[in-house]
Amino acid sequence: MSFSSFAQIDIKGKIKNQTLNRANQRTDQGIDKGLDKAEEGVISVFKKDKETEEAESDEENENADEESSDEETEESDNAPKTAASPKLEAYSKYDFVPGEKVIFYEDFSQDAVGDFPALWNTNGSAEVVTTNLFPGNWMKYSCDEAIWTDALLQLPDNYTIEFDVVPIHAEDEDNMKGYEFRMIQTINLNSVDHGSIPGKAGFSFNVAYYGQGSYRAYTNGSGEDHDISGRKDGEVYKQKINKKYHIAIWVQKTRLRLYQDENKMFDLPKAFPYPEMKMDRIRFENGAAMISNIRIAIGNPDMRSKLLTEGKLVSYGIYFDVNKDVVKPESHGTLKGIAAVLTENPDVRIKIIGHTDSDGADDGNLDLSKRRSVSVKNELAKSFGIDASRIETDGKGESVPIASNDTPANKALNRRVEFIKL
Repeated sequence: MSFSSFAQIDIKGKIKNQTLNRANQRTDQGIDKGLDKAEEGVISVFKKDKETEEAESDEENENADEESSDEETEESDNAPKTAASPKLEAYSKYDFVPGEKVIFYEDFSQDAVGDFPALWNTNGSAEVVTTNLFPGNWMKYSCDEAIWTDALLQLPDNYTIEFDVVPIHAEDEDNMKGYEFRMIQTINLNSVDHGSIPGKAGFSFNVAYYGQGSYRAYTNGSGEDHDISGRKDGEVYKQKINKKYHIAIWVQKTRLRLYQDENKMFDLPKAFPYPEMKMDRIRFENGAAMISNIRIAIGNPDMRSKLLTEGKLVSYGIYFDVNKDVVKPESHGTLKGIAAVLTENPDVRIKIIGHTDSDGADDGNLDLSKRRSVSVKNELAKSFGIDASRIETDGKGESVPIASNDTPANKALNRRVEFIKL
């Protein structure tokens, strides 16, 4: 039974007891009014617990931008639907900004449930699954082997990698098994690179069975000596079974930063100290987890130049839950950068335009894109103090694609928010 269930039972008991007390102790109207206030406070607590439970449920929605919408018509164009989710303020120190162009996106939507995913390879096993807790398709694995991207990745000096992960139990156990994410410079192009330090070089993020995260960055037999490792202590950083986490990795030449939800876990200035350390493959291994919404993007967006000089900034760093118009808190780093440009240039006015992919009905996508642009405007005003009168909004739905909608990666390119200088 969950904590919230215990809380509900306890509160119902309190209400029942208060009611009995009122029946037996109605000595005067003042006591009766006092009990009325007490009951209101208890009911308020009950409602808050229920809202918290609903917020946790909404937080489990996949971090993907599938663009069909069955949402009800909004009461006001300037008041996007509210949805319980982590507040943007919680991400006040979150400075992650995704790469400018998506080069790899995987949500396993093109794979049949029960199959091994088409774009991957393994020396173990994995399958595509759905779950009642987390919408969308997920790659589920439970093995001591590896699952890796079949094709090599062409990664430059600056890039970002993101994915959602749910730690689960092993097939024959009830407890969390942990898992490992690895980036490697491949030796064996068509098969697994074996060993505890596989490939020519690599970086691994390991989550132990008790939830603690650690890292290792290394070279392997290249003549260069590089092997560093560390871990992150503290309960706030520990992962728990059956809970979803968003992992974001930002590589800038030699530097690597790794974030777990709103927390920066590692900042390594010399993770890849040698120019020849070029990662070209990612893989998941040694544990049990569900993985989805893998996004790899290249380039470091120059928001100031794009917006002020070129007059148009195309952003992939504004996140929404599926079919929702509420800005996810992972958007904080991108919004902070845009707000800084607007703050430094108080005469600049902009228009925010939302775009979707072609999944879902045309009119639903159009409405969703408009509501999302309003939501971005409201966050810039509320969380960063930008005068709302400087911002116009619009949405184009799926009508202005920049790529065909035939693959998850191309759909990810079409899901974007544009900022136009007026």
